Amino acid sequence: MTLIIALVVIVLLGLWLVGIYNNLVRMRNNRENAFANIDVQLKQRYDLIPQLVSTVKGYAEHEKEVFTRVTEARSAAMNASSIDEKIKADNLLSGALQGLKVSLEAYPELKANQNFLQLQGEIADIENKLSAVRRYFNTATRELNNAVQTFPSNIIAGMFGFHKETMYDVGTEHRETMDKAPEIKF
Repeated sequence: MTLIIALVVIVLLGLWLVGIYNNLVRMRNNRENAFANIDVQLKQRYDLIPQLVSTVKGYAEHEKEVFTRVTEARSAAMNASSIDEKIKADNLLSGALQGLKVSLEAYPELKANQNFLQLQGEIADIENKLSAVRRYFNTATRELNNAVQTFPSNIIAGMFGFHKETMYDVGTEHRETMDKAPEIKF
């Protein structure tokens, strides 16, 4: 009888451990899927940037430095391979695009151009979608990190190489800008 009870306890313990492991795998895969969704939106963004730059170049020929920064940031973002590299490269691209938006304020006739308006609308749509999938990615990352760091799943996580993952954030360079109060000019 004692042997049967011991076997039942061992089997239940084994099933419990398998359940924790499978849950960790599901959470890791959910996080990777969430980043794949970000990748899709980033690809669309990267595809639109050359169109935007070429449309704007005709109006703002002397803004070459801004165009160079956008083009270089786009290239770096497209060549990034790991999730952390992609997050960093995307933050650089977002900053470069912000510089382009500031430069465009000097060209009221460009802002009325139909091609530019359409591209601007498409980019705004992609930025909104990126914002949504980044939030989903961070939710999936938080759930995985919670499971990896809380008892008893942290024991299983450590045994099988699960570790705390990076959240998608604005980065330290952009945080300083965001912490400043915006200037409002009329």
